[in-house]
Amino acid sequence: MSTTPDVVITREPTGNVIAEGGDELASTLLKRAGFVIQTTPRSFWYRLPWDMGEGRENRMASHAARMLTAVGHQVDLDPGLDITRVTTPTDSAGDRGIGHSVLTLVDHLNGTATYGAAADVVDEVLDPDDGVLVRLGDFFEAAAAQANTADTQGGWDLSYVFEDAAATVRELGTDLHAASDRMRDLGPPIKRSWQEGVARYYATAPTARAATLSDEPAATPPSTPDSPTRRRNR
Repeated sequence: MSTTPDVVITREPTGNVIAEGGDELASTLLKRAGFVIQTTPRSFWYRLPWDMGEGRENRMASHAARMLTAVGHQVDLDPGLDITRVTTPTDSAGDRGIGHSVLTLVDHLNGTATYGAAADVVDEVLDPDDGVLVRLGDFFEAAAAQANTADTQGGWDLSYVFEDAAATVRELGTDLHAASDRMRDLGPPIKRSWQEGVARYYATAPTARAATLSDEPAATPPSTPDSPTRRRNR
């Protein structure tokens, strides 16, 4: 069976965003997402209108990919076009999507305004049926089963390691089973104004920090020239 994606959406070196592959339904969805068909005597493909700006092109390409995926097409979307992809300094391409999903939970937790809202985020991790921890336990158990099928001493040893990890994760979930309720019982947090927060920071900051502060304004970053007009060469 072919592993070629149903639809490939990418940005060419010229800067143009094109889509290739798919069937009649994919063609309809691509057109609905703003792509136009481009033909030659021997082939055809789809492209976004020229010179729309990269931000808008990225949004339109990501929207097209979501629609195609929703109806069952496999889509290979250029990472540079994917506005939903979370990146970090250690994963600039955003390949570790599942780990970044947990990072999104961290952001949600940091952004909560009440302990009740914080407890709801904690439940995402600690829910005994569908939380992150219980699913992580399932993952380690599956990894143990995979290692065990090698039917070698190395496979058996690795299987034991994964089984121990699964047990540790499940035990952690048991120990924290009441944590979200305890978080919720803390009540509403005391909200300070930003002025109070800044004053509190400088009142408690180490004195050595003061020596590193400077009254000099930050340097203005150099301006960059506008991108040249892009045209497709094909």
